[in-house]
Amino acid sequence: MINNLLTEKQRLLQSEVRDFVKEVPKELLIAMDEEKVHYPREFLVNAAQSKLLGLRFPEKYGGRGLGWQDEYVALEQIGVLGTSLACLYSLVSIVGEAINCFGTEKQKEKYLKPTIEGKIFTAEALTEPRGGSDFFGATTIAKREGDYYILNGQKRFVVGAEGADYFLVYAKTDPTAPSHKSISAFLVDRGPGVEVGYVYGLLGTRGGGAGRVVFNNVKVPKENLIGKENGAAEIFYQMMVPERMTSAIGALGLADVAMDIAARYSTRRKAFAKTIKDFQAVSFKIADSLTELDAARALTYNTALIVDGKADGSTQRRLVSEAKKLATETAWKVVNAAMQVMGGIGYTNVYPIEKLLRDSRILMIWTGTNEIMNLIIQHEYYKGLEKSAQTGRNVEEDAKEADKCEEKVYE
Repeated sequence: MINNLLTEKQRLLQSEVRDFVKEVPKELLIAMDEEKVHYPREFLVNAAQSKLLGLRFPEKYGGRGLGWQDEYVALEQIGVLGTSLACLYSLVSIVGEAINCFGTEKQKEKYLKPTIEGKIFTAEALTEPRGGSDFFGATTIAKREGDYYILNGQKRFVVGAEGADYFLVYAKTDPTAPSHKSISAFLVDRGPGVEVGYVYGLLGTRGGGAGRVVFNNVKVPKENLIGKENGAAEIFYQMMVPERMTSAIGALGLADVAMDIAARYSTRRKAFAKTIKDFQAVSFKIADSLTELDAARALTYNTALIVDGKADGSTQRRLVSEAKKLATETAWKVVNAAMQVMGGIGYTNVYPIEKLLRDSRILMIWTGTNEIMNLIIQHEYYKGLEKSAQTGRNVEEDAKEADKCEEKVYE
């Protein structure tokens, strides 16, 4: 559906990324899922050499100066490779957002440019052992001592930790301040005091080097502070746009390929002397999946347009949260439906549906659980409702006895 809205340049980009994805070795995907590969460095190097990393960032740093619509086109194609490679691909966009929007020119030259060029690799150290959704309850501490900050603490579920050369780390710099005014963001080089303590065994999304990172008296130069001290809330809110948009878009690519596999299977597999697509129990699952995917695509693509159009922060937060929630829940439903269409063979590794199912489960958890998405959606909606005057027809007055104010009891 979205293909009908693409420009000629976007169609060319789609074809370019599709060709790149076709060349990713099957052996790499299998080795990652079997945890024989913990960090697919070559994949990122190849993407960089094809100038497919950091598409939204300025050309002088190695990007293409494109928009979210274009990133949508590219990332939906990357999504068919599964969540590990899509996430590692997206980290350039996510961490790069912080550096590009809030970093100094020196930070952009030292970190952003070589990351887009595939010369160094990054990861985002966000979640802590004591809490996931409670981001501002972080206990990692950075104390200023002269020209350095001394960093101590732990982060976990850090995708890309195994291969990262540097980390974007959020830490408390003023434990006495209100939580939203107590956190700072740093670029922390891998080096003395930085240890990837454990690479997790995961249900899915394997091979992306997800681990726990321990910081033990790490000396971080003051020049590596991003933005203002105690001002990382602004960075965090901005970064939630690429965090959640990339999750939504990648999920759609993953779900689309699962449905495609199942639909093609249904045209070949026979039961009771006819192909199973001729049974409503099967074909209606395909119809439902198509409808749900198109609805999620429409919301996500429309959100990309709105973010490109620089809508106000509240609108962006609400729509990005809606897109992440709808797209990831749709992906889970569609991949489950694909497995149901295929029956027992879909549960084996003869087809990739079982891997896509395992991969898709994380989508409703990471980058903010979908329960947190609900919290943001209703909060931003009600906040806007309080500020906005009623426009258009006041339908509340169309009830026959609307004038009986004594019946309208609110307390």
